[in-house]
Amino acid sequence: MGEDFSDFVAGNPQEMASQPYVDALVRWSKPQTADWFAYKESIPEAQAAAAASLTERLGIPFEPSDVCLTNAAIAALAVALRAVADDGDEVVIVRPPHFLYEPLIMAAGARAVRVDVDRRTFDLDVDAIGEALTPRTRAVIVNTPHNPTGKVFPPQTLKRLASVLEEASRRRTIYLLSDEAYNRIVFDGRAFTSPAAIYPNTMLIYSYGKQLLAPSERIGYIALPPTMPGREEVRMAVLTAQLATGYAFPNGILQHALADLEQISVDMDVMQGRRDLMVAALREMGYELHVPEATFYLLVKSPIADDLQFTDMLADERVLVMPGSMLEAPGRFRISLTASDEMIERSLPGFAAAMKRAAEG
Repeated sequence: MGEDFSDFVAGNPQEMASQPYVDALVRWSKPQTADWFAYKESIPEAQAAAAASLTERLGIPFEPSDVCLTNAAIAALAVALRAVADDGDEVVIVRPPHFLYEPLIMAAGARAVRVDVDRRTFDLDVDAIGEALTPRTRAVIVNTPHNPTGKVFPPQTLKRLASVLEEASRRRTIYLLSDEAYNRIVFDGRAFTSPAAIYPNTMLIYSYGKQLLAPSERIGYIALPPTMPGREEVRMAVLTAQLATGYAFPNGILQHALADLEQISVDMDVMQGRRDLMVAALREMGYELHVPEATFYLLVKSPIADDLQFTDMLADERVLVMPGSMLEAPGRFRISLTASDEMIERSLPGFAAAMKRAAEG
């Protein structure tokens, strides 16, 4: 890709890493004990830092021992699925889903069952989720804030979902896997409510890669709320699954640094400014899109039905985006706001030119 391209494809950093983040890694790379770089599971100090942060931000008194550190959210989901699902089980996923959800479910021996979000509001369709539950359902994966729509599922929706899952769990416990990788990337001062505050059998999944804009530095966790029945057994199942999933623990340096990393985050004023600029500019050109409540992304309606063809048209203008078809959202495309300000400004004539070509047929 040439330097004149604007890359909006993925949530990758397009600018140099923040100095506090670099300083933290340098500081904790210096060994303080002989076993600094030895095999690590979840380091107690890191568990305590994560639990304290969760308690402060979400108002849920997580115990440090209930924070199972993993090498980011994808590994956490793989571990959680392996811990709770058996061969032949079903896992409900919300569409559009992350493209790795189904492979992770299949790897655990289960089958994915899709339920669409409400296409008008992008909120959860709780009635449809309820209809999708069967005696084989073992888990529901909910991604909030939701990638790619940017929807933050509100407390009233989560309460309705909890009621449906509690009723269905009379036969067999259904776990809610709450993928919250973007729970700190929320716009307009909006409050975020975790399903773990409402439904006791929630496994909270988190990754620091979004907060730190460092997705290759893999650290995250599974957190079990104190209200979860039998969480000691679940914790042991998670540990066993971490070992069986290829030693799914983060490296030692990132764990040692976690208390420092907890204090660092992407600049939300900058991110929100980029959101507002792009929404206004694209709407003025004739694009249809909503204003996301959270995440790094804009989900834009393609001006032609074939989103793959239109993303090719944008690429001709040196603008790279992710086609919605890759996210099970055909007819749309996704823009990542992690692009630099320079890329955004450079891209606007390209977006306008592609729209004009589409309008001209």
